[in-house]
Amino acid sequence: MRNRVEVLHGVNFDVLGRRDPKLYGGMSLPELEVQIKRYAHELDLGVTFFQSNFEGEFVEYLHRLPELADAAIINAGAWTHYSYAIRDALEITGVPAVEVHLSDIASREKWRQQSVFEGLVLARISGKGPKGYREALELLKGELDK
Repeated sequence: MRNRVEVLHGVNFDVLGRRDPKLYGGMSLPELEVQIKRYAHELDLGVTFFQSNFEGEFVEYLHRLPELADAAIINAGAWTHYSYAIRDALEITGVPAVEVHLSDIASREKWRQQSVFEGLVLARISGKGPKGYREALELLKGELDK
């Protein structure tokens, strides 16, 4: 059974609880991970987490991802908008992925509206807070059950 999902968080997620609560909801990363674990358990999915503030480390982790997971949720933070290195590394994995953003990036600064993952991920979910991760897990479950 293919049911392993890796949730990858990028730059500044280690200080998520200190970021603007109007945009990011006021949760810390450990609190967010607990919620995502609950969602995954309800869907009979296994979930593990990775976070880094270092682009090279993030890329190297993606290189190992096919050994660790069957699918991925990626919230690369600001790297979403300019890191073609991370995009290429995600493409190399060959695993189905969904891009998630806590805030509504479409209604924010123009530079945040661009995603290097466009055309690579199954979907982009934005502005739904933690519930966006549930939606991503549901999409990935459907993909893994095929």
